[in-house]
Amino acid sequence: MADMKLLIAEDDPNLGQILKEYLEIKGFDADLARDGEEGSRMFRDNSYDLCVLDIMMPKKDGFTLAKEILKSANPVPFIFLTAKSLKEDTIQGLKIGADDYITKPFSMEEFLLRINAILRRTKSGQYFEDNSKISLGNSVLNYDQQVLAFNDQVISLTSKESELLKLLIQHRNKVLDRKLALNLIWHDDSYFNARSMDVYIAKLRKHLKMDPSLQIITIHGQGFKLVDSK
Repeated sequence: MADMKLLIAEDDPNLGQILKEYLEIKGFDADLARDGEEGSRMFRDNSYDLCVLDIMMPKKDGFTLAKEILKSANPVPFIFLTAKSLKEDTIQGLKIGADDYITKPFSMEEFLLRINAILRRTKSGQYFEDNSKISLGNSVLNYDQQVLAFNDQVISLTSKESELLKLLIQHRNKVLDRKLALNLIWHDDSYFNARSMDVYIAKLRKHLKMDPSLQIITIHGQGFKLVDSK
């Protein structure tokens, strides 16, 4: 992961420095640009694996910078940061080609999870471990094939079931915050999506009954916990 180089374009000096230092602690090489023009110049002069772009920046906004990145000889994935929660900004960002979108304020854990998820979907994922097969209890999740296996029993999962189970495994024996899960998988924590997630949790509970060492419990007011007693 030490070879992964990220560009952060954020005009808030405090937030920008916090993000840079946090990513460096997590093993990334991170450059910080204080405005859109500096970000554009740094992108031209360096090679990056992913860019984190604030939308509202002086001299050049994040949307303009993102379009330059996409038109460059070596386009890379990018994620938008914004203090706004306007649906219009979200739609515009996605239309431009953003790989993800996160609204301030956000947790560092959520920020890191989103970055890692994007990098695993791109060719830059070569720097990560092979996470296609993940052990849980006495079972194995094949994330790429969306299959859960326990002894000679094999269950096919939907993409949402597979994503949600993987996120639960990453937080095994800890509470997975409900809002975090909704934002990472559904990209929206609306009432409708929350009800949808409850349906998928119920389906996963049914699937995991075949493995006595596993249980998903609800932590009221917080989220869910995958208990792995193996």
